[in-house]
Amino acid sequence: MSEQLKFIVEQLNKDPFKKSFNLITFDSLEPMQLLQILNDVLAEIDSKQALDIREEMPEQTVKRMCALLGMLKYKPPGNQSDVSSFRQGLVIGSKPVVHPILHWLLQRVPELKKRAYLARFLVKLEVPAEFLQDDVISDTYHQYEELVEAFKMYHKECEQLRTSGFSTAEIRRDISAMEEEKDQLIKRVERLKKRVESVSNHQRMLEQARQLRVEKEREESLAHQKQEQKNQLFQAEQRLQRSRQQLKDMRQAAADADPESLMKRLEEEIKVNSYMVSEKLPKELEGMRHTVQYLQKVVSEPAMGQADLQELEDKIKEVDSQINQLIEKKMMRNDPMDDKLTLYRQQASIIIRRKEAKAEELQEAREELAAAERELRQRTNQARPADGEEVIRGDELKRLVGKLRSKGTLYKKKRQEIAELKAEYGVLQRTEEILKQRHETVQQRLQTVEAEKGISGYSNTQEELERVSAIKSELDEKKGRTLDDMSEMVKKLNSMIVEKKSALAPIIKELRSLRQRCQELSQEYDEKKAQYESCAAGLESNRSKLEQEVKALREETAQEENQYHQINCVSEIIEMQMQRAAEEMKAYVSSDPQERKKAIREVYMKNIAEQELLGKKLREKQKMVRESHSANMEQMKMWRDLEQLMECKKQCFIRAQSQASIGQVIQEGGEDRLVL
Repeated sequence: MSEQLKFIVEQLNKDPFKKSFNLITFDSLEPMQLLQILNDVLAEIDSKQALDIREEMPEQTVKRMCALLGMLKYKPPGNQSDVSSFRQGLVIGSKPVVHPILHWLLQRVPELKKRAYLARFLVKLEVPAEFLQDDVISDTYHQYEELVEAFKMYHKECEQLRTSGFSTAEIRRDISAMEEEKDQLIKRVERLKKRVESVSNHQRMLEQARQLRVEKEREESLAHQKQEQKNQLFQAEQRLQRSRQQLKDMRQAAADADPESLMKRLEEEIKVNSYMVSEKLPKELEGMRHTVQYLQKVVSEPAMGQADLQELEDKIKEVDSQINQLIEKKMMRNDPMDDKLTLYRQQASIIIRRKEAKAEELQEAREELAAAERELRQRTNQARPADGEEVIRGDELKRLVGKLRSKGTLYKKKRQEIAELKAEYGVLQRTEEILKQRHETVQQRLQTVEAEKGISGYSNTQEELERVSAIKSELDEKKGRTLDDMSEMVKKLNSMIVEKKSALAPIIKELRSLRQRCQELSQEYDEKKAQYESCAAGLESNRSKLEQEVKALREETAQEENQYHQINCVSEIIEMQMQRAAEEMKAYVSSDPQERKKAIREVYMKNIAEQELLGKKLREKQKMVRESHSANMEQMKMWRDLEQLMECKKQCFIRAQSQASIGQVIQEGGEDRLVL
């Protein structure tokens, strides 16, 4: 209740109310003042309520306020559900009735302003059915309903425009920019027209250009239709190929697998699909429905203000505190049967989460597969040749890509080797030419020498024998080197295997002990984790409990501080009064006449004496008036008679003036004479 009063006082002290209340002054208001404040708040929401409640009857005030509160959809608290008691409390200005109304109104002033504005146009007039039998009234009422619906539509469009982020300044800038572009285009068209008018046969050329543009547009549309038909044909071929491939795969699977494996696979697929259909998909569908309902609710409601957000935060805090209290109660109960079942519940929840995770992974994999198939169809459609030939895809495409990659790398290596060989070939070719020239000169000299000695052909035979012996020796060396290399390789491998075994033996032995240690640590970790979670839950509940206690103590401290300040103010007032009383007593008992005159008692006694003297004079005057009352009354009567006599003389004088033609009235010595 104190929070409610504090919120009401804070809001009333702000704009547009600008009151200067505090908790004490607001709580001490009279019922009529409280009702006037409620009326001022209602007047801020609806300007028609700006009235002074002292100028109207209480029944009318209550009727007017109840009508507005009903239009604003205010619901009294649980203890105010009785309408008669609520009205009675509103009539007498009861605080338990008025304070909740003020709290509710001040929380949502902008929203209620909007609601009151809309209610002026959307609350339909109730026309009796017998009046609607008249055609004129019925047509007018239908027009009225159509106008209400049109207002709803326009208001919704206005709200959408306000929340869409468009600004009139940007729209005006866009319009001005478009108008400038339009002017520029008009000027450009005029310049082109002037240029074309100077050309001969420009009308015929313009007509031909127009026909050319029409034909190009027609050609583009035909090409687009042709492409669409090709795409449709290609998609049909793709569906046919997929169907054939599926039929081929199913036949191969049926030929390769036995009935038991097929049944087992089908059962697994049925289980997965049944889980997806019966458990996962309904949950997702229900969640999406809740999300859609929530979004529709958010869209249908007006924009939330700071007060609404504050109210939601208060509700969240209240629910959190209730949850913490329930957790504390559950922990304080500590049912041993629940402790035994906790492990099984945790295992069941873990299995359910794993099952849901696997189902989500399966769903994601299916979505990825569908996306990959769509992308494959798009890529195949893009990569399809213009002549409509079939494009390689699937496993054949993968094998072809692998072959192309291997051949590409091999091609690069071979091309590099060819370049090196070409360079070396050029060098060797040049060397060969030089050596051939030298060899020819040497052969010619040798042949001439052999011819001179008579042993022609000896050099050729000697070269052939040397060449054969060199080839034989090279082959023998290669065989020996190969055998030696193989024996050395075998020895090295055996030694390396032995070394690795000897090096791995202690590591394997240590690994066994470490595995056992890892299992022990894992078990200990699980136990510690369970202890930590239980301890954390207990500490969290204790923390929430302590936070609530701290909050209650802070509120109590604030109340005590308010009471302390109030008592201090009262004590200071009493001290001032006591000081004044002491000063009065001191002045009263003082022997100094000047000091005694300053005393309040003397001042009051002097005033009393003056008032008594004045009263005595007034009584004497009253006595004199009473004694001379009869004489005065007679004198007043004589004066009245004299007044009548003078009035009569006045009338006579006026008539005499009007009768001057008949005679003349002469007044002498107090006598009136008529002279004819």
